[in-house]
Amino acid sequence: MIIEQIVTHIGQLDSTERENRHLEKVYLPSDDLVKRIQRVVTDHGRELGISLRQPIDLSHGDVLYMDNDNLIVIEVLPEDILVIHPRSMKEMGDIAHKLGNRHLPAQFECDQMLVQYDYLVEEMLTHSGIPHTHEKKKVSQPFRHVGHSHG
Repeated sequence: MIIEQIVTHIGQLDSTERENRHLEKVYLPSDDLVKRIQRVVTDHGRELGISLRQPIDLSHGDVLYMDNDNLIVIEVLPEDILVIHPRSMKEMGDIAHKLGNRHLPAQFECDQMLVQYDYLVEEMLTHSGIPHTHEKKKVSQPFRHVGHSHG
């Protein structure tokens, strides 16, 4: 089966739409959410080809396939994350500047910054006294590295 577009998001379906269908999951690391073309296997052994027509990223909870009996959904695998808890806007700016110098992409959830685990960043945060935790966490969107130049 070839998947060319996202059907909907699991959060958009009401409980009766989910309960009456056999649920299969495609487990992906967050890095694979940016791949428009890939071959995957569901947790029930069904092989799928993903070849998205539109240049969009996949996300946790995306429904790849749905019919009267079946539902196939993206499930993002947990990964090592540093969850940073800045105490002020100044501290957030300082952290963002330091992370930017290392070219590390960050995500923001409420008042937290999320970055992929890096022991050097963890040492910097500890040395600077910035509150943070090292967690296994699912991220709904991929960490996107942005190209640039210093020229």
